[in-house]
Amino acid sequence: MNRCSEPAQSRLVIGLMSGTSADGIDAALTRITGCGLETRVEQLDFLFTPFPEDLRSAILRIAGGGQTTAGELCRLKTLLGIRYADACVALCRHAGVRPDQIGLVGCHGQTLWHIPRPEAYLGTELTGTLQIGEDACIAQRMGCPVVGDFRVRDMAAGGQGAPLVPYSEFLIYRRPDETVALQNIGGIGNLTILPAGGTLADVVAFDTGPGNMVMDALTWKFTDGAQRYDRGGALAASAQVSQRLLDWMLDDPYLQRRPPKTTGRERYGPDYVRTLLEQAQALGVSPVDTLATATCFTARTIALALRQSCRQLPQRLIVGGGGAWNDTLMSHLRELLPGCRVMTNEALGYSSDAKEAVAFAVLANEAYEGMCNNVPSATGAEQPVVMGKLSR
Repeated sequence: MNRCSEPAQSRLVIGLMSGTSADGIDAALTRITGCGLETRVEQLDFLFTPFPEDLRSAILRIAGGGQTTAGELCRLKTLLGIRYADACVALCRHAGVRPDQIGLVGCHGQTLWHIPRPEAYLGTELTGTLQIGEDACIAQRMGCPVVGDFRVRDMAAGGQGAPLVPYSEFLIYRRPDETVALQNIGGIGNLTILPAGGTLADVVAFDTGPGNMVMDALTWKFTDGAQRYDRGGALAASAQVSQRLLDWMLDDPYLQRRPPKTTGRERYGPDYVRTLLEQAQALGVSPVDTLATATCFTARTIALALRQSCRQLPQRLIVGGGGAWNDTLMSHLRELLPGCRVMTNEALGYSSDAKEAVAFAVLANEAYEGMCNNVPSATGAEQPVVMGKLSR
């Protein structure tokens, strides 16, 4: 892993993330000093801006394989760029800093489709990914460089374009004397394992399966749209896990696939939820018990991934993302991982909600400095590359 050759520079960097749950924009304000192994990151503020329901519905419809047009994609790309710029301005106001004090913005964009494994298209086998949100809108509004569209460069180098967060996790969380695992539970679950005293080449990282995605879809359906997610896991806690339905869910080829691997809404989106509900009905499982089972399933996929990837369980599992606030899910994890300290980022003074947004601030800073910022051992890329397109 390279080290910066220039004296350490310090800048205010905003990281933006809107994930597969499509619930809104996470915006983190950071101060980043240096790059590479000398990187120092301080989180200064965080703000979540929910998407209006009509915008969220449009994203979920298209990301779920629904019909669209080139015209709608054009409009949605621009609208998301405007909303990302709005989120930056709102964060600055919240933090008490001027927009002209921001030196850089990193924007993940909104994933609409992801093809991690080769598929045939017009006579060619290819992979691909599509994140949208016009970075030029952010650059124009903020008056600073913006780095976005990170995943495509890794895929061009033969990688799966995910996971990307392990790079920043290595810089921030690595320890010389302790193996640390980090599990982000957003729409999809992402696991990173940092072996004690290891290098970037030793990092193991991959998608464990659905995080909140299936649980959120079931909650939305069962509450007739009154709740986007199961707050604190309260609904799941009031119900029973169906072992027969859980066994059916665990009989999933993706869970047995060896890393590198990545997944998304194209696998665990509306079609999956529809099939799950049909299976639950056939087994006589009630709607709320189906949600309880899906919650347990997410925990089981994480525990399975850890046991498949580690000779011994890590000393710590640090959980971030929205799933960290699901008490029922966290309780399942603690029961499934005896001897492993399961904690949230807050226990270390970090923010579970801001973690991925901070990661894209770090990735943008690395790209701006010309530093390779992918993890080939995690994505399967042929070589380290500099991910991210620059808009000035």
